[in-house]
Amino acid sequence: MAGSRPEDLTQARTDDLAGLAGLIQVIGAAPRRHLPVPGTLNFRDAGGYPTADGRVTAWRRLFRSDGLHRLGRGAARKLGTLDLRTVLDLRTRAETQIAPSPVDDLAAGGALTLHISLTGDNLDALPPDLAEIYDFIVDQRGTAIAAAIRALARPGGLPGLVHCTAGKDRTGIVVAFALAAVGVPDQIIAADYALSSLYLDPQHTPAIGRVQEGTGLGGRLTAALLASPPELMLRVLARARQHGARQHGGSITGYLAGHGVTCAELTALRSALVTQARTR
Repeated sequence: MAGSRPEDLTQARTDDLAGLAGLIQVIGAAPRRHLPVPGTLNFRDAGGYPTADGRVTAWRRLFRSDGLHRLGRGAARKLGTLDLRTVLDLRTRAETQIAPSPVDDLAAGGALTLHISLTGDNLDALPPDLAEIYDFIVDQRGTAIAAAIRALARPGGLPGLVHCTAGKDRTGIVVAFALAAVGVPDQIIAADYALSSLYLDPQHTPAIGRVQEGTGLGGRLTAALLASPPELMLRVLARARQHGARQHGGSITGYLAGHGVTCAELTALRSALVTQARTR
């Protein structure tokens, strides 16, 4: 099926560099991309993406999701089949208190559960514009991004699940940096990020209410903050490379290295997340 083969993604990336609409459609069509975990809206698998060296990210190795505080009946069984070794919660402490995740249940399944707030602990201090929030994270929270990547790269760290409240912004940045670090092209990373708009569309889901409930942001949370335009993620990656250029050659791996991720950890992440592409 289109979307499940690396060659389909490579062709779409070549043919649609402008709007990325075709690429978004291709990767969204992969039958294993979105996981119907009861109580979540935006639970996805980051597998099947080609890398620069001709390989592909493995399925069932890196997952991303919105908040887990409303996991429904059948969710525990579904999560149990994923054999999670790491669960990264990128929310603030206030969010974890408002909407607690089932940490004990996940730990009982063998997962190491870690809390790494990607924004610090004061959401009210963040700028109102989405692009400015992303700039703040890249400019000021590089150590937190690196800590998340190091957790995934540790021995036995995958399969891993990265989540926040919407599964879009903080989760999107960490997953983007993980994918970029193993060689996935920017356009595919941006398209993966943009898929959140399919599952968090406020016109078709209760997404705004769910995220308001989980963050305490109330009226500050608007439909604009639930958008996931792919060009925004391209901008994030470019900004991080500018930081990395100062000392580490202008790459995402350079940015991560500048914030404490070692070469050994990056190599371990590639070994755990990337596999040989299937040929037909």
